[in-house]
Amino acid sequence: MAQETKLATLTWQREMEFEGVCGSAPSVHIDGSNQTAPGPMALLLLAAGSCTGSDVVSILEKMRIELQSFRIEMSGTRREQEPRRYIAIHLTYHLSGTGLDEAKGRRAIDLSIEKYCSVIHSLAPDIRITYDLVLG
Repeated sequence: MAQETKLATLTWQREMEFEGVCGSAPSVHIDGSNQTAPGPMALLLLAAGSCTGSDVVSILEKMRIELQSFRIEMSGTRREQEPRRYIAIHLTYHLSGTGLDEAKGRRAIDLSIEKYCSVIHSLAPDIRITYDLVLG
């Protein structure tokens, strides 16, 4: 199986602000001071959330669940000393859909976190990943 290589370019704009491009996707504005755009650590939370969210959507579609609404709230706990990396990430999945019950929702989330989410699996293995599921 061939390995995939992603290419990205980050260009400094001013102060702590950068513009990032990956492939033909639209550029993303990143602000290391979190003033004009999300900073790198916020983007890491968003990347983890959007990765697992995409998995959950795909898995629920395969279960023939018709999603009506879906939102993920993410929180990351960081070390106090440098490097101030995440030591824990908590995700709260808010799901609503036809045919959806707690068992199916948890199955989709567990599969994403434990098997499929590339971003979560790219993080340090000692980062504690936890979640809650809210149906409705």
